[in-house]
Amino acid sequence: MSTAIVRIVSELRSIVAAWRREGLKIAVVPTMGALHEGHLSLVRAALAKADRVIVTLFVNPRQFNNADDLAAYPRTEHDDAAKLASAGAHILYAPDAADIYPQGFGTTVAVGGVSEGLCGTFRPGHFDGVATVVTKLLLQTGADLAFFGEKDFQQLHVVRQLVRDLDIPIEIIAGPTVREADGLAMSSRNARLSLAERNRAPRLAEILVQTAERLSSGQLIKRVLSEAQEAILAAGFSKVEYLELRADSDLASIVRLDRPARLLVAAWLGQTRLIDNLQVALPRPEVVHQAAA
Repeated sequence: MSTAIVRIVSELRSIVAAWRREGLKIAVVPTMGALHEGHLSLVRAALAKADRVIVTLFVNPRQFNNADDLAAYPRTEHDDAAKLASAGAHILYAPDAADIYPQGFGTTVAVGGVSEGLCGTFRPGHFDGVATVVTKLLLQTGADLAFFGEKDFQQLHVVRQLVRDLDIPIEIIAGPTVREADGLAMSSRNARLSLAERNRAPRLAEILVQTAERLSSGQLIKRVLSEAQEAILAAGFSKVEYLELRADSDLASIVRLDRPARLLVAAWLGQTRLIDNLQVALPRPEVVHQAAA
């Protein structure tokens, strides 16, 4: 099966309108390209729930804080199209920046609350860029379902919030983080790692797992997080931007593990910023009882 490449929103909407007349369910998987197995797992999940799947490819300049980072972002549309054809996606929607942000464009979608802290602190304006382009892509595709990966967990919350607040009639479905065999969360940025850095990178996920286990055993949150941050630096990472325990449902800060929680981290390895997260299991009742005693 070939995947049609569409670049103009009017053409996309014409195709979607025809699908609608047939009564078909439509899903969208927004991406910035440089596709890997994490993206393709979302495509497969979308194909399992919808009749037609659109994958968007747009390297969004408004969500980059650094011009060099934007310039260095991999652009592999030809390879991406081949992967999507093999996966069975129906359309690759790859608009130009001038079409997404035409001359005179003056609107920004800003989501409060869940965009604050974590990556929001270290990448000012990033989530405004994400929210603006995602809003446009959801409206342009007119899809019934949209699939996002849990690796960008704060982004997932931002998207859910904007859809709820703006009454966009679409269901947001999360796909689990896909990892390499050694545990490293798959990311387009991994390609920037040197061989030595790539060998060290899996320690981030290993330390997250160990930290989550310690938290679930009832150990003191502040001490566990402090020691985990030291372990990340000792593993060869140059900087830990944040390592925090947040509520899984709304990213609220928590000081007691008394509700489903998520451990989130951002750390620099050389010139590459890596993020990851892991769900933290609640302590067993006997552990909570012992801690209270």
